[in-house]
Amino acid sequence: MAADSLVNWGLLSLSAPGWGGVLLQGFFNSIQIAVGGFTLGLALGVGGAFGKLYGGPVLRDLLECYTTVVRAVPELVLILLLYYAGTDLLNQVLALVAIGPVDISGLMAGIFVIGVVQGAYSTEVLRGAIKAVPAGQIEAARAYGMSPTMVLRRITLPAMLPYAIPGLSNLWLIATKDTALLAVVGFSELTLVTRQAAGTTKAYLLFFLAAGALYLALTLVSNVFIGMLERHARRGLAVNR
Repeated sequence: MAADSLVNWGLLSLSAPGWGGVLLQGFFNSIQIAVGGFTLGLALGVGGAFGKLYGGPVLRDLLECYTTVVRAVPELVLILLLYYAGTDLLNQVLALVAIGPVDISGLMAGIFVIGVVQGAYSTEVLRGAIKAVPAGQIEAARAYGMSPTMVLRRITLPAMLPYAIPGLSNLWLIATKDTALLAVVGFSELTLVTRQAAGTTKAYLLFFLAAGALYLALTLVSNVFIGMLERHARRGLAVNR
């Protein structure tokens, strides 16, 4: 019995390191989805925030429905719905125009799913940041004869950044963790490959601790860059003590 245990431990020690490259590839896939999903969500959030503030009543109602539904439904349910039902709906639409079905890659589907979820939250974060800009600054810019585009570029966007960055940084960190939910649809991100490695080698503690360490490292590095960005955005502003 003792000999069998030694043999099993020896096989484990030989096989576990071989999964290191697989875990790193899964980690890289997770970062790809997080970056792509966050970027898509930020683009949706910018459009959604300005639509809610300056759009017509129909557009505002549609955006209100979008943000309410996405924030109300659990993210796992949304991922399953968008991943499976969204792909099926797209192929049905293509069939109506005599185009064959398309095979959407897991990476693109994951970015789309995370982006749609992130977009609803980004909309509210950016809407609040825009409303936090003092109205007097906007009025002064208009009094100087600035066009709406110039007001947006020179006044609104720089002034809203200090208010938006804390919320957007939280959304970025949420996006990095939401990639783990894509394991339920079979995408080879960090959580799925960690589970596969642990199931194969039976070294559950080793691999899940390694995955946790990679997520923690990503968060710590992100916090450094977020702090730099926030300090840059707040340059020249009065410091509250």
